[in-house]
Amino acid sequence: MAVSLKGQVLGAGAPIANSTVTLWAAGEGAPTQLTQTQTGDDGRFELRADGAPGNDAVLYLVATGGQPAANKAGGDNPAIALMTVLGTTVPKTVTVNELTTVASAFTAARFINGEAISGNPLGLRIAAGNVPNLVDPETGGWGKVILDPINSTQTTSLATLNTLGSLIAASFTVANDDWRARFFKAATPLGGVAPKNTLEAMAGIARAPWAQPKALFALYDEAYPQPKDGARRKAPFVPYLAFVPEDFALSLAFAGGGIYGSGSLAIDANGNLWGTQNWLPGSQATNLLSIGGGVSKLAPNGTVLSPAITGFTGMGGDGFDWGLAITQDHVWASSFTGAILLMDLNGKPIGKEGDFALAGKIGTPQGIAIAPNGDVWVADALKNSMIYFPGGRVQDERRVEVKGLVGPFAVAVDNQNRVFVSNARGNTVVRFAADDPSKAEIFKVGFGPRGISLDSKGNLWVASQVSNDFPPPALPAGLSQFEIFQLGGEYLWKLLNENPNRPMGFISMIRPDGTQPAPEGFVGGQAMRAPWSARVDGNDDVWIANFGGRSLALMAGADPKGYPSGTKTGDVIHQFHSGSLQYPLDVAIDPAGNVWINNNWNDYEMAIARNPPRRTSTWGGGSGCTVWYGVAAPVKTPLIGQVRAP
Repeated sequence: MAVSLKGQVLGAGAPIANSTVTLWAAGEGAPTQLTQTQTGDDGRFELRADGAPGNDAVLYLVATGGQPAANKAGGDNPAIALMTVLGTTVPKTVTVNELTTVASAFTAARFINGEAISGNPLGLRIAAGNVPNLVDPETGGWGKVILDPINSTQTTSLATLNTLGSLIAASFTVANDDWRARFFKAATPLGGVAPKNTLEAMAGIARAPWAQPKALFALYDEAYPQPKDGARRKAPFVPYLAFVPEDFALSLAFAGGGIYGSGSLAIDANGNLWGTQNWLPGSQATNLLSIGGGVSKLAPNGTVLSPAITGFTGMGGDGFDWGLAITQDHVWASSFTGAILLMDLNGKPIGKEGDFALAGKIGTPQGIAIAPNGDVWVADALKNSMIYFPGGRVQDERRVEVKGLVGPFAVAVDNQNRVFVSNARGNTVVRFAADDPSKAEIFKVGFGPRGISLDSKGNLWVASQVSNDFPPPALPAGLSQFEIFQLGGEYLWKLLNENPNRPMGFISMIRPDGTQPAPEGFVGGQAMRAPWSARVDGNDDVWIANFGGRSLALMAGADPKGYPSGTKTGDVIHQFHSGSLQYPLDVAIDPAGNVWINNNWNDYEMAIARNPPRRTSTWGGGSGCTVWYGVAAPVKTPLIGQVRAP
């Protein structure tokens, strides 16, 4: 594989002369230097490398040092380090500038060490594939996704990208040595050493964008002061942030492929994001009038791979709920109709509905889990029992009765082949040995436990919607699943409105030996507001779809690592918000450390309305999903059993 390209290194829109440009190939080990050159007075360069690594290698450019024309004082600046991640294919022309550096540093945040990139191959490819969403590597301008109607106007992503780019530009144009020293201090990664150049600084911000937002914005304000008459700042990139942000994280929203009223999320072995959809996009669906959706699929870079509006469907499914699990080659999804859809990774159904031994005999299947030995377990929420597929074989499907199940919802299986089930109509989690379900253990959590996850040590994390000091809602016997949802939704909406300034629900941790370090759960100060799911990353930290808080919350896990001294298990490190984030249900973490979160409801009152206003009657379901780049420790996918790092 020969590589030939032309490019230009720019700073604040002007050439950087005599900058050293190096082409690298990234993989699991140390990166390989392919070739190197220097820029001319116009910042331009040409590179050619023969016999480069194979087609799977992720290539990237780093430009260091040089004389920025935008700095009238002149002279070489060794603290300049700019990057453009190119991926497995190389365009004929390339730009290396501040915006490409920001996009590359955030998408590859978990793989950058100094000027080097290395890590698991799939994660590297995912990181490279997302760079063009933020920035066009050829022009150095904005990418297509960040310019779409949602991301450009409904979120602060574009302004954040530009503000970070302007901070880099300031460091070698308008700033002095004191400003640069303070900038590098504010960009120092948690527990790390101060950066020596602009690339290290941006990578430090990307890994913990919540750490120093006030200090970074103050530096920006100092470099490009706001005129007193309210006129535009003299920053090189606009629009920019006008107010101190909660964080400097970069997120993007994606939609299409049938995404609407999204339930559960999962990522396959190739990094594709799958999601179950409660409702059909464009429908006037509500809790009591469920016009069902299908199953969506997005590529690792957010490209839609499932059919518009309907998504993937089949085998009797119509309206897919919480049940979603993926093996190396199959996707399992459960439907409100009582059906289970089994597909290949292209979305093609494997057989027909009648192939299942219990076809037509299941109440409402919800959570699905794949055991490490290949068994598949499904919760039947309406019939308070479990459906078991030994070895994942459809023809051997059978029902398993387990003591203590009350509206079984989410399922997880640990490395000891013990099955955990949350009871959505109670305040308990049931654990039983797969080979002896008669010996069930019951653990008290909060009311309405939903999503559960196992960390690498076998600790179970449980998201409970309501604290135990609130009375549970009255749910008469014999209700349909939709009537249960309606009454539960009305009850939760009432609680959230009547208690706006206190936690609502909590996160529980159950150790492998059954003990609970915090029997009353972790509330994260005031952060928890009807949390729906808790997912674990490769550092064993917990990521929470904070439904009532309309946020993505990061909670310190069982053994907090990489955080300031004094950080304890259950501490909420940060909450992420976005204009694209509505009422979320689930989180998925990919092999690049990106965190995906869905939107189940958009307008709460529309979702539970019995006779909605017609103008907004399609606003009940949540639209699309959002990804935060590089903020988590990467995870090996698909998720089977306990979480694993790649």
